[in-house]
Amino acid sequence: MASVKEKAKQNGNAPSPKSAVAAKAQHPKERYMYWYESMQLQRKFEEKAGQLYGQQKIRGFCHLYIGQEAGSSGSYSALTKDDKWITAYRDHGIPLALGSDPKAVMAELFAKQTGSSKGKGGSMHIFDKSVNFVGGHGIVGAQIPMGAGIAFAEKYNKTGNLCICFMGDGAVRQGALHEAFNMAMLWKLPVIFVVENNGYAMGTSVARTSNVTELYTLGESYDMPAEPVDAMDVEAVHEAVGRAADRARAGDGPTFLEFRTYRYRGHSMSDPQKYRSKDEVEQYKQRDPIEMIKSRILEQNIATEEDLTAIDQKIKGIVDEAVKFAEESPYPPAEEAFKDVYMQQDYPFLME
Repeated sequence: MASVKEKAKQNGNAPSPKSAVAAKAQHPKERYMYWYESMQLQRKFEEKAGQLYGQQKIRGFCHLYIGQEAGSSGSYSALTKDDKWITAYRDHGIPLALGSDPKAVMAELFAKQTGSSKGKGGSMHIFDKSVNFVGGHGIVGAQIPMGAGIAFAEKYNKTGNLCICFMGDGAVRQGALHEAFNMAMLWKLPVIFVVENNGYAMGTSVARTSNVTELYTLGESYDMPAEPVDAMDVEAVHEAVGRAADRARAGDGPTFLEFRTYRYRGHSMSDPQKYRSKDEVEQYKQRDPIEMIKSRILEQNIATEEDLTAIDQKIKGIVDEAVKFAEESPYPPAEEAFKDVYMQQDYPFLME
């Protein structure tokens, strides 16, 4: 019988050994502290969202980011505040990493008027222009050509900014990816394409959906620079995204990064997870990205256990405040459904 590690390798997402960057501190203290606080905020926010979904306070679809936090936090620390971000519907963690107000994100999950999308988008359609987060998109793979389009706008306007476009491993089977990759390379667009490969898409392993299990190699068809990244290690993510960003800003075009990560919860809240074993999940928890950076911080005397405990307590207060805010906020009035949408005033139906 194949081992957990062998099965994971067959799925195209084998656990990676600990990164060599653990040997000594490679970054400023502020960056390590940001990583810990940012990932911990995402984790505690998502754990609370899962509880609230079980209480039917959050309804509809809900896809948690638990286990994948290093991807958002490590990417943020390598980019600038003016770069643009777009992702699919597992979209709570990224805006929190960017600095969105947790109260507005939680209120959106509650479908309240004070939510980041005025209660109209829910879990799958978080937006926040103030931090350059362009969503949150529910159609699988739709954000890939949109990410290329955003990058085209940045290049056309000569801003010097880039777009980082996230997708899941299931989305790389969409034809839109290949069209977007072709145009992005042809026009040398400043875009970083990131596939967050958690091994299973909605519940089917990579190996059962494609002959190509090393997903980063898909970039080879377009001569697009590409590499696999140990996305359970926030430092490895930071370094890889930093290299890709330098390339984009130099005018050399896009990069395709395969973030090899793992979600500890199901694809969505209704996922029974029968496609994987509990032993496999526990194996990946041995490389929990938050525990890894916590150990690194303590081993390198960057901060004390008391410092990290204080951060944990602060985050608990932030999440509790977000829940209270969401619960006390009003639902949008019925007439709000007709706002922020395109409407042709002289359309015959409206004139009857």
